[in-house]
Amino acid sequence: MASSDNKLEAGGTARMVAALAKALREQMGLTQEELGKLIGYTASAISAMETCAQPASDKMLVKLEEVLGNGLGVFEKARKWMLLEKYPARFRGVAGLEQGAVSVSSYATFVIDGIFQTEPYAQALIRGGYPAVSDQKHEELVEARLARRALFDRDPSPMIELILEETVLRRPFGNWDIMRGQLRSLAEDAQRDNVCLQVLPLSRGLRGSHAGACGPMKLLVTEDHDHVIYLEIEDQGILVSDPPEVAQLAHRYAKIRSQALSPDDSLSLIERLAGEEP
Repeated sequence: MASSDNKLEAGGTARMVAALAKALREQMGLTQEELGKLIGYTASAISAMETCAQPASDKMLVKLEEVLGNGLGVFEKARKWMLLEKYPARFRGVAGLEQGAVSVSSYATFVIDGIFQTEPYAQALIRGGYPAVSDQKHEELVEARLARRALFDRDPSPMIELILEETVLRRPFGNWDIMRGQLRSLAEDAQRDNVCLQVLPLSRGLRGSHAGACGPMKLLVTEDHDHVIYLEIEDQGILVSDPPEVAQLAHRYAKIRSQALSPDDSLSLIERLAGEEP
């Protein structure tokens, strides 16, 4: 649902798209209702887009490009930046780095990493968060979350590593059917050529050493081959780029990886859990 709050919170890309769409619509002599009919939306939806009460969705941008783009590709180019604006502010910087990264290595301790999430899992996770978000914001966050899966098929392919605490595999969101679907999807993703997935077992702490006790992290090697690490604590995002700090955290990640199950054993565990009844 469109709201006045969205007008205040709209980012620069949303405002640019709104102004450009309105100018091109008027240049073509189209009313909001006429444009809406051409791209499959109501006149009120076009009005909401032009006032930023409800910024253009990714699907609307595709349609705007077809009807108003005039071969310039402006709405197509805006899709990337519109998606970035839909991420929480704390994640926007790292989301841009992630899209073009040479490698992405994550250690997740509470939920499945966003790159690997299915739509039902993401829906349940975001819907159940606190504080609650509006229906529109929920839709935008889910859309942005799912867009990260494009990294799997990007050309050139990045190397994607994921280490999951075993507890993550056993913690359902929404219901058990959603969780089983998420586990099956995770097992399929684990078999991609550019993916390495490992599980840190529940019993690790009984061995006298648990390198992951300090929490989750994400390591990125950027297009320019810079090494950065992203940490997130209670809605606060920290991007670490100082080489000595990055090196120390990277060594910790390497130790976590050495303590995890092998990729084959991890896949066997995920497939077994996907087939179990709660």
